[in-house]
Amino acid sequence: MNECKKALVLLNMGGARNKNELKMFLTNMFNDKNILTLKSDFFRSILAKIIVTSRLDSAWKNYEEIGNQSPINPLTEQLVSKVEDNLSDICVYQVMRYTPPRANECIKDLEEKGIKDVVLLPLYPQYSTTTTKSSVEDFEEAAQGKFNIEVIDPFYKNELFNESIIDTIKNSVDDYSEYNLIFSAHGLPQKIVDAGDPYQKQVEEHVEILSKFLSEKNIGFKSISLAYQSKVGPMKWLEPALDEELKKYKDEKVLIYPIAFIVDNSETDFELSIEYKEEADEIGIADYKVCKCVNYDDKFIEAIKDITKLS
Repeated sequence: MNECKKALVLLNMGGARNKNELKMFLTNMFNDKNILTLKSDFFRSILAKIIVTSRLDSAWKNYEEIGNQSPINPLTEQLVSKVEDNLSDICVYQVMRYTPPRANECIKDLEEKGIKDVVLLPLYPQYSTTTTKSSVEDFEEAAQGKFNIEVIDPFYKNELFNESIIDTIKNSVDDYSEYNLIFSAHGLPQKIVDAGDPYQKQVEEHVEILSKFLSEKNIGFKSISLAYQSKVGPMKWLEPALDEELKKYKDEKVLIYPIAFIVDNSETDFELSIEYKEEADEIGIADYKVCKCVNYDDKFIEAIKDITKLS
């Protein structure tokens, strides 16, 4: 490890390991200027405190249903270990935006090792100001110009990555023709997209790419569609909402693929697998399944090497 000539840093949102970390996650997220787009830091902090106070207990109950912590932490640790095993002379780190390990911890270690060249890989396949921009800015601000930083572009078009997704989808059901495949993306307020965020366009392009892959491999689902999850508050969000999309499939079978996530987290394990399943049961959907993310799949490790041009 001490002989690393370069570092690869995997960026993600993070997830809580306990209730104190959940409070930290929510506090940091709602103080993020890319999330709450208020001009005043003071008013943002006041609003963040109100939101966190009102949501913390109910949010923690959700975590209790998935074992009191987000799966993103152990899964990312395994991803880091596996990537590092497949690269030579490169130290691999994870940096989370809202919970430990944060950027300052990574930067301290990089300085101690004397590493100057850093590659940032945001683990968001599609670009959004709320994810990619926020995570990259957070690292660069903490780095204070001490490193030569290369930021990897969104990689939703990468063939190896998409093959990994197709493998995951393919292994989730036996008879594709019986299932309606819904690509579920994390939603955004419409005003963020209207302000120029390319996320929606890139998600739609990604669905087209994956649909073509499925067709080429003769994997024929009953239907393929895109919907958005996680809407909160009264403002207009991207549509169609997943709960509305599910209403089309009474007495039918549905398979969900979380297209905006690389590593499973509370929104895949709780929101998609528990909350939306309850809605599916109420609608009368005959069978409701959620695919796992690519996590640390072997083909995704190869995709990371291809995306970053590291070996």
